[in-house]
This record gives sequence, C-alpha cells and structure tokens, in this order.
Amino acid sequence: MLKLLNTKLLFAILAALAVIAGAAIYQRHEAERRKQADIEFRQRVETAKKKHNAAAGNEGKTWTTYIP
Repeated sequence: MLKLLNTKLLFAILAALAVIAGAAIYQRHEAERRKQADIEFRQRVETAKKKHNAAAGNEGKTWTTYIP
C-alpha cells in the first residue's frame, strides 16, 4: 500500500514538473516572438520616418523655382 502511494506521489510530482517546464518553454517562445515583432515594428517606424521626412526635405526646393 505504501509503495502504491509513493508511486502516485512520484507521478504527481513528475506531472507538476512537466507543467512547469511547459510553461517555461512557452514563456521563452512568447518572449522571442514579442522580440521579433518589436524589431519588425521598429523597422516599419524607421521606414515611415524616412519616407515622411523625405518630402519635407524637398519642399524648400519647390518654392525657389515658383514664379507667380
């Protein structure tokens, strides 16, 4: 009887460790995914910044050739 109880307790401990390990792996995977999404977002922001700043840089040239 005691051996059966110890076996059940061992299985319960192993199951709990498996759940904890699974949660840790999932958390690491999510952190990597968020990091990649952050890098992509920063690249889009930099691209948009360069795109919007290019028009402002050329705006002064249009007024120098304007003749009313």
